[in-house]
Amino acid sequence: MALFRLPMSAPAALAPRGYGLSLRAPVMGDFPQWADLRERSRAYLTPWEPIWPSDDLTRSGFRRRLRRYAEDTSADRAYPFLVFRESDDALVGGITLANVRRGIVQAGTIGYWVGQQFTGQGMMTTALRVLLPTLFGELSLHRIEAACIPTNTPSVRVLEKCGFTREGLARRYLCINGVWQDHLLFGMLHEDFRG
Repeated sequence: MALFRLPMSAPAALAPRGYGLSLRAPVMGDFPQWADLRERSRAYLTPWEPIWPSDDLTRSGFRRRLRRYAEDTSADRAYPFLVFRESDDALVGGITLANVRRGIVQAGTIGYWVGQQFTGQGMMTTALRVLLPTLFGELSLHRIEAACIPTNTPSVRVLEKCGFTREGLARRYLCINGVWQDHLLFGMLHEDFRG
């Protein structure tokens, strides 16, 4: 039964594309554009993210991040993607599938961010729609989960537009910006996906 199949090894490089966007794993050459976008978007992103390490935007910090990503991908625990606009190869944000669980679960959790200059343009909704067939297809997931702070209306809209179902509220679920925050919980099953 495919639902319970464990991948024999991590899938080949995943690089979904569509609707003018391309997604792929980050590489060291992305550092300048990534650090610049994150720095320019710092004030916008801070309320929605964990506290950034002091060296987060340094080359060595990015190199450590890539090593961790490579380990996690190789172990089938997580899959990071940067999102690029194809017309000019501009980095617009990122999506990470984390906490991948296999066996009888076949699930993972997505998190995402978008640079402030690209907000309100539907880019993250589009990027998630481009990625979902890969998550349910090549990665053989049965369920994709997401969580967001209730006041993060743009993030709630992204999930709802992509077809996620609001499943509940987790009290003090994640430590965001140094504070344990309640989160709305969302889920999508493979059979819910209308890609």
